[in-house]
Amino acid sequence: MSPPSSSSPTHSDSDSLSSPTRLSLSLSDGSEDQLDRLQQVELARTTPMSQWRAGTVQAWLEVVMAMPMYIRTCSENVKSGKVLLGLTDEDLELGLGVSSLMHRRKLRLAIEDYRDAENGRGLSKAADMDHHWVAKAWLSDVGLPQYSQAFHNHLVDGRLLNSLTRRDLERHLNITKKFHQVSLLLGIELLHLLNFDKEALQARRIQCEHQNVDPLVWTSHRVIKWIRDIDLKEFAENLLNSGVHGAVMVLDPTFNTDAMATALGIPSNKHMVRRHLVEEMKTLIASCRSDAKQDCERLGLGTPPTLLRQNSVGRSPSSTGRHTDDEGSLRRRAVKPPAGFSPKARTGRDLSCHSSYGSLPREARDQTPPRTEGSPIRGYTSIEVTNV
Repeated sequence: MSPPSSSSPTHSDSDSLSSPTRLSLSLSDGSEDQLDRLQQVELARTTPMSQWRAGTVQAWLEVVMAMPMYIRTCSENVKSGKVLLGLTDEDLELGLGVSSLMHRRKLRLAIEDYRDAENGRGLSKAADMDHHWVAKAWLSDVGLPQYSQAFHNHLVDGRLLNSLTRRDLERHLNITKKFHQVSLLLGIELLHLLNFDKEALQARRIQCEHQNVDPLVWTSHRVIKWIRDIDLKEFAENLLNSGVHGAVMVLDPTFNTDAMATALGIPSNKHMVRRHLVEEMKTLIASCRSDAKQDCERLGLGTPPTLLRQNSVGRSPSSTGRHTDDEGSLRRRAVKPPAGFSPKARTGRDLSCHSSYGSLPREARDQTPPRTEGSPIRGYTSIEVTNV
């Protein structure tokens, strides 16, 4: 992607004025002020952050980041984009009054992303995913829409989603069911495999909507459709809000036919029905799991069983917990990332206040040193589906 300039947009289409997030706020200052604010948003879309004036910073915070609650303190303290680029976590908390850890992390990840755009890499694909899309579309796709309000309250966008660990899900989003945690983390891992490219994900889903192929990308709704197609429709509704989606079926090696039968509510004495499910899952999943394993190994993510055996993100089981809550949550995986997932600490670039986490997915990045055996990926644990 070409370096950002005043004449070359640094943002993706998600930052356009037609995006639901950008138009979600009703600016009530009057038509002239509203027009000025929209013009400032356009400036934020088309110019590097270092060139922003105070008005553009405020418009970006209010409309693009959906954080109007911090406008007053921002207008009093942040007078340019250059100042914004240098803000630390302490500045955000004490200077801007951002008391929410998740809100601070969202801002820091966004600032880091814009800093990379200044260096000519362009914004990450995760920038295309606003918090409305995550809370509504993505959670529905993974079969856990019941957590939509929690994700919406924390303004979880694509960048913030990329940073979530199991500890974050439990502590900040109040998701305590272990299988639901694994379901969400595997949904995020699928996004990693596709470089956070929404269009690529949707294209693959369209291709398999009416064919029983490529189950890795299946939404929870598509899994339910498949259950009906294999003549188990009387059990299909039991998968609603269960968190069973394609990435769980393919990437979680502990999710076998017994786990699916339990999720479906098939009684243990229905031996012939369960035998039918065994054959159908074998036909659907076997080859796809092999392909997924090869993809994970090629991208440096490890094999799916490795994914599910790891402890907290970025730390080996023997490491000591000396990090703060936010640092531990943000610390990136100590592995060779896929193309376009290079952690900051491995590139030699100045991390400043962002030292506790790595970069977002990119279209093109230098490869990092290979993963060492046993190095962790995400906060996965092998979980039985009985927690559904």
